[in-house]
Amino acid sequence: MVKLVYCLRRRADVAPEEFHRYWLEEHGPKVKSAAAALRARRYVQSHTTAPELNAMFVASRGLGPAYDGITEVWWDSVDDVTAALATPEGAAAGAMLVEDESRFIDFARSSVFMTTEHAIF
Repeated sequence: MVKLVYCLRRRADVAPEEFHRYWLEEHGPKVKSAAAALRARRYVQSHTTAPELNAMFVASRGLGPAYDGITEVWWDSVDDVTAALATPEGAAAGAMLVEDESRFIDFARSSVFMTTEHAIF
């Protein structure tokens, strides 16, 4: 399987509580409704918590600030992702999700990339 990892930062005009609420309660169901058209097998949201602990990790490594959360989406293969986005249904589902994400995600300060997992333990 392959996985899309999307590291999210909220828009400056969206409060943290509203960002997390909208992402979970509004956007999540939209992703679920688009899953078949996108041929996605699994979708997980990880919301950032423990700000004091995050600040410690950032300071100890000289890193940039923590993301507000990450999304992970799994597919059977890169070919499945490509094939799904090439269909009218998949393209429409993808466009709908990007439009919705623009309501709460700061695209310029977020990152997205495809990965292959290597389980260590």
